[in-house]
Amino acid sequence: MRVYVPLTLPGLAEAHKAGELGPAPLDAYAVTPALREWYVSEDIEELEYAALGRAAQGSLRRLAADPGAPRRRVVVAVDVPDGAVTIDPERGLDQSALGWVRLAEPVPLRKAAAVHVDSDDAEEDVSAAAAALGAADRGDDDAQFTVDGADDHDLMWFGVQEIPNLI
Repeated sequence: MRVYVPLTLPGLAEAHKAGELGPAPLDAYAVTPALREWYVSEDIEELEYAALGRAAQGSLRRLAADPGAPRRRVVVAVDVPDGAVTIDPERGLDQSALGWVRLAEPVPLRKAAAVHVDSDDAEEDVSAAAAALGAADRGDDDAQFTVDGADDHDLMWFGVQEIPNLI
């Protein structure tokens, strides 16, 4: 199963140094039954793109909690056995949980398929989105518009061998 682990650039540096994504448990995103139902598509590439988008939102939350981190969202795509992933069926179609999964064990970085990172030109919008996230969570429509502005930037694809250049 392909899962998408949200990080920040400092988190990516830690994972690179440790050789693994951890410590466990790890929150990640994947194509879950709830995501399939919400997205209403059978195209696996579209569904994986939706899971990547959910992970990018998770990365934005990590940025909001770490004001010192560079304002670029980071998502690592890793392939894990289906049994390594836990899905919470209680959360069903809860909008905040769509695609959410939990990994019970650290994941060796060698299992990573790719790294997705914002380009430099996204930093201003991502910074504004991270700053507005709390207000958006409280229902502020203007703040939500700012948060949604980060989604206007597609994450760029990088090979795992490029991690040293990213950090």
